[in-house]
Amino acid sequence: MTPVDEHHAQRMSWHAFFASQSRVMALRSTCPRLAVGCVVVRDKRMIASGYNGSINHDEHCMDVGCKMVDGHCVRAIHAEQNALLQCARFGIATEGADLYVTHLPCLSCTKSIIQAGIRNIYYETAYRPDPYAKELLDKANVHIEQVESQLDWLIRAD
Repeated sequence: MTPVDEHHAQRMSWHAFFASQSRVMALRSTCPRLAVGCVVVRDKRMIASGYNGSINHDEHCMDVGCKMVDGHCVRAIHAEQNALLQCARFGIATEGADLYVTHLPCLSCTKSIIQAGIRNIYYETAYRPDPYAKELLDKANVHIEQVESQLDWLIRAD
């Protein structure tokens, strides 16, 4: 097999590629409780990205600690919300787009995703699945699917 043939035989799928991009975004997270990353994709192009962390002009959890209310950090905004709000801020349409996220969206993010017109959600880790969120996604005909990233596909010099 030639080097070109070998490369194409191992080429990363689109799902693995965008799931990997969401994991890279999670590296920017500033909340130590859970690092979450998200990318919004349309026509195989990333149109926005987000990670969980503080809003603009607030301190970061990693610097001053989490602000806990009822077992949740209220200082951090979720990765999905950050990505969708980035689209709103810069006038980027999300209708019919796909969302790749490291962790299954919470109920609040699910509502935002539906309202933004996202067509498909691809997640890597099932974290605190919410039955009502699933019910809402079913009603809205939003496809949800677990996928795997493949960050180990990075080129290495041996």
